[in-house]
Amino acid sequence: MKKQDYTRHTKREIKITVIMGVYNPKQPEYLLQAVQSIIGQTFQDWEMLIYDDGSDKEYIPVIRKAAELDPRIRLIRCEKNHGLAYALNQCIKQAKGQYIARMDDDDISKPERLEKIYDFLETHREYQWAGSNSDLIDEKGVWGKGNMQEIPGKEDYLPYSPYIHPSVVFRKKILDRLKGYKVASDTMRCEDYELFMRLYENGYRGYNLQEPLFQYREDDNAYKKRKYCYRIREMKIRYQGFKKLGILSIRTLPYVVKPVVTGLIPHKTIKYLRKYGKREAYVQRS
Repeated sequence: MKKQDYTRHTKREIKITVIMGVYNPKQPEYLLQAVQSIIGQTFQDWEMLIYDDGSDKEYIPVIRKAAELDPRIRLIRCEKNHGLAYALNQCIKQAKGQYIARMDDDDISKPERLEKIYDFLETHREYQWAGSNSDLIDEKGVWGKGNMQEIPGKEDYLPYSPYIHPSVVFRKKILDRLKGYKVASDTMRCEDYELFMRLYENGYRGYNLQEPLFQYREDDNAYKKRKYCYRIREMKIRYQGFKKLGILSIRTLPYVVKPVVTGLIPHKTIKYLRKYGKREAYVQRS
């Protein structure tokens, strides 16, 4: 697909707002690569909001550098760190597009990601958001596949979130209707899981395009972020979410405690099993 020339059409209507929360990006090259992957999209009717969530002073120059890569990028800075859910909600409030596309500061969008998901949502009004499958990458390149259920039902929320959060594009009106992400200590590091279950509870449905339009970074640093306290919080979110979806029972209790049990296994062992095990890797919660 031919890339559109944005420079010739500076008054182009914004259809998608890409939102990214950033806090102390310790690997600047990943941030710049992530932003460049949006600039290189075949779909060009977008704006991007980068929310600097109170980063320390030494990280401000690289964040500014990333924001200056394209005139369609707006940088919003907060002096205090509030967490990802708060940062994303602030972006949603200022978004001009009818669609909201997530993007993390260390992942990569393949060139046709926005175009293919936009075209899908425009022709499938029954779905309120759509994500895609993903390549799993680390510093050495692609090491696995994140293949998600095409049309997740409520049972698909049991093992893990059935969507790769930063691959998803939402209809903005739905996020506005549900007041976006829940900002609370209990949802930290699992704000997406809570949101997807809340959307499902309210009768909204999503879809996963069955091709890898995204590269999701799963390296040693990602595993180190999974503190045990976050796993306890996820257990609570699972319990509450499963109960609201009507799938909480003795049979499903193992799924409730799964993050806590998994947290007892050394990170290197988990990655080894996922990387070299017989079954296909899925995207683990961060």
